[in-house]
Amino acid sequence: MYSRLFVHIVFVTAAGSAISADVPVLQGYVSRVVAEEGAAMLALGMVSTHVHLLLRLRPTTSIPRLLQRLKGGSACRVRQATGHALRWEAGYSVRSVGERGLDSARRYVEGQATRHPDQRIPGWSVE
Repeated sequence: MYSRLFVHIVFVTAAGSAISADVPVLQGYVSRVVAEEGAAMLALGMVSTHVHLLLRLRPTTSIPRLLQRLKGGSACRVRQATGHALRWEAGYSVRSVGERGLDSARRYVEGQATRHPDQRIPGWSVE
């Protein structure tokens, strides 16, 4: 099945919680869940306080289920793997992206460390 449903999703850490050394665990978990939910990750951007995803969705992808798994599951997975208590704020932001806007959206998502240099995660960059 081929779809042209593109979204930019953002979710943020709870006050007092930050993404740090958990990046490899978090990145692997997010990639796996996105694929399991029938989506394709086009770009990932992270700083210590929030995550940006640019995804291509299938028409059957449930965004609330995807985000519940991403946020709830990642908090559990990070705690198991690193002992770090990662917590997320309630809610998330989802915006549709047109095909003509994909390159711009990808640059924006992947450029988070440049936009928020004070929130850069040491040792992590988009590959």
